Amino acid sequence: MSSMLTHIIRNLPASSAWAARGFVRSLSCSLQLQAAAVQPKSKKTLAKSGVKNIVVVEGVRIPFLQSGTSYADLMPHDLARAALHVPRDVVDYIVYGTVIQEVKTSNVAREAALGAGFSDKTPAHTVTMACISSNQAMTTGVGMIAAGQCDVVVAGGVELMSDVPIRHSRKMRKTMLTLNRAKTLGQKLSLISKIRPDYFAPELPAVAEFSTSETMGHSADRLAAAFAISRLEQDEYALRSHTLAKKAQDGGLLLDVVPFKVPGKDTVTKDNGIRPSSMEQMGKLKPAFVKPYGTVTAANSSFLTDGASAILLMSEEKALAMGYKPKAYLRDFVYVSQDPKDQLLLGPTYATPKVLERAGLTMADIDVFEFHEAFAGQILANLKAMDSDWFAQNYMGRKSKVGAPPLEKFNTWGGSLSLGHPFGATGCRLVITAAHRLKKEGGQYGLVAACAAGGQ
Repeated sequence: MSSMLTHIIRNLPASSAWAARGFVRSLSCSLQLQAAAVQPKSKKTLAKSGVKNIVVVEGVRIPFLQSGTSYADLMPHDLARAALHVPRDVVDYIVYGTVIQEVKTSNVAREAALGAGFSDKTPAHTVTMACISSNQAMTTGVGMIAAGQCDVVVAGGVELMSDVPIRHSRKMRKTMLTLNRAKTLGQKLSLISKIRPDYFAPELPAVAEFSTSETMGHSADRLAAAFAISRLEQDEYALRSHTLAKKAQDGGLLLDVVPFKVPGKDTVTKDNGIRPSSMEQMGKLKPAFVKPYGTVTAANSSFLTDGASAILLMSEEKALAMGYKPKAYLRDFVYVSQDPKDQLLLGPTYATPKVLERAGLTMADIDVFEFHEAFAGQILANLKAMDSDWFAQNYMGRKSKVGAPPLEKFNTWGGSLSLGHPFGATGCRLVITAAHRLKKEGGQYGLVAACAAGGQ
């Protein structure tokens, strides 16, 4: 299944700071989540009658690093707690998202909270929804605040691709569990005698759809082929992402990044995957998934990344009472699911028109776009689909297309291809980046979209 998150953000008058005009997201589940019935919305605020205003107070992340580098000897909860730069005594609840869970800390939100010094009375739980897991954490927090259960929620995400669980084969696991229950030496020796060499072959984790057994890279290659996205176009887009990310990093625009002192090592201060190359060098790489004729390569794909992020959510009333100036209002979210084989990564195309229609806006109203870049081919295919009347009419049941975002407003500070993509942590980066861009660029509305695979 495919999934996506979209936010609509608006720059408010100085007295009100920022406003997120909408919070939409298509996610990998068959359930479509609906907000409570609302009165007609003012185009100024999109406020809902009888529903609390929910605001983003701040968002941070530790630097996103390529797997196998400075974070390699840590555990996921070490990264997650490093992102918890929030006032501990006012937080009512903590929700974290992750994809590949460390079995020793399956509820990584709880372990991160305890490790960061939060009260052991602060509840915390962990959610998983592939690349949009931290977006699911955010919408969970939004729901808890809207329902009056909490006033202050921390939502975040974490991934440590440097150290993923590797299991024994099922035959070996079964034998070991049975051996643990054996009561006599004879029973134990009998079980041990049945172990064969193939029992020792490990089960390596795969970032793949369970229902199709395909990785997202294979899906991206198929999607690029279906929409006639050439290797050249993908490499050009990837180079654009790295070039813009480098410019943003050098210009001090990545304000959400906080330093992290790695135990026993130096302090990490910036992302290390931003590497502008050249079309010539990128063109030398071989296909990474569909060989030998695929177009998706290591250069035009997001890389395996370690990192963590967090966002502080509050009711507006609580935030103002504490003296905070909100950066965004979170207004709405939408979940969609698509065919997990042929439309795995097309979530943004399906969810974007839904959020715009719910908000009473059009693509022309949006000043800032932040879309997750899992693969250059995936991004470009979505842009083509969104700009196609034929696709809208034949696949979406719509009379006309929603339109594609103009590139001059699109991911102008880089994206996941260059900044990195720690699966569970990307969503929070997208949201806070959109807020910062609106403030910097003086825009009115912003749209954030993230697609992800389901079943992970």
